[in-house]
Amino acid sequence: MQTILGANGQIGEELARELKRSFTPDIRIVSRKAQKVNDTDTVFAADLSVREKAIAAVKGSEVAYFTLGLPIGSDLWERQFPVILENVIEACMINGTRLVFFDNTYMYPQDGRVLREDTAFEPVGRKGKVRRAMAEMVLKAMRSGDLEAVICRAPEFYGPGKTQSITNTLIFNNIKEDKKLKVPVSAHKKRSLIWTPDASRATALIGNTPDAFGQTWHLPVDESRPTYRQFIALASEVYGRELKYLVIPELIFKIGSVFNKEAKELLELLPRYKHDNIFEDSKFRARFPDFRVTSYRQGIEEIKNEK
Repeated sequence: MQTILGANGQIGEELARELKRSFTPDIRIVSRKAQKVNDTDTVFAADLSVREKAIAAVKGSEVAYFTLGLPIGSDLWERQFPVILENVIEACMINGTRLVFFDNTYMYPQDGRVLREDTAFEPVGRKGKVRRAMAEMVLKAMRSGDLEAVICRAPEFYGPGKTQSITNTLIFNNIKEDKKLKVPVSAHKKRSLIWTPDASRATALIGNTPDAFGQTWHLPVDESRPTYRQFIALASEVYGRELKYLVIPELIFKIGSVFNKEAKELLELLPRYKHDNIFEDSKFRARFPDFRVTSYRQGIEEIKNEK
């Protein structure tokens, strides 16, 4: 059996579909309000901040995938994420379960350096520090030999369905609502975005590749690395109309943060939009040469056509 911890977000749902499609129908869905993704799934409602619940949630699992997300609040992240992950790591050790830890790039420097698996952690802000601590927890357990685990790391998302990201919020949501698009800080810096179904497919593949464990993997992205200006020009071609956009300066975000809690939580992420943000995935491509990466054009077309 393979278990998805935090399975009812976009990554978890796509992961459940891919696991059944390519690897196994024996899938357990775990979250506070667990719901089936596939008709063959079993569900387990659990608060993973409770140690005993985490142990029970993982019991009997060959592989557990940590795809759990929390609302983007620093206070909540600091209180909940380390406790939940510590419980999950202990649960996997007790049950002899391999852990696949789905990670983001918040702990990396945000100054234009190309991001690779061996890039040193230099977080900016509280959420980045939480993600650094979480990654280091997994790495420490891996090095101890007490946990067989792998880290799958993804850059900013874009995608269909429940995908939540700055790009989806400011670009695609505004397209759907026929509003002017918004671009954070700069339209002329190169960006690496990952198509959420690709992130889930790649994570499922790594989780079912025994020799991939004990390592960190950057998940695959379209290597064209467009600027937002180029990305919106491509979207204009796909949608068949000129999509106009407005660049929102960092100062406006700072002013908005005084009145809006969500805007305040975004401030620490803004440096990545002032520089090229290049996510290097050659390790994955070399190990899994047959993996088909969704192009930006294909992804935008799918978002346009979704119901």
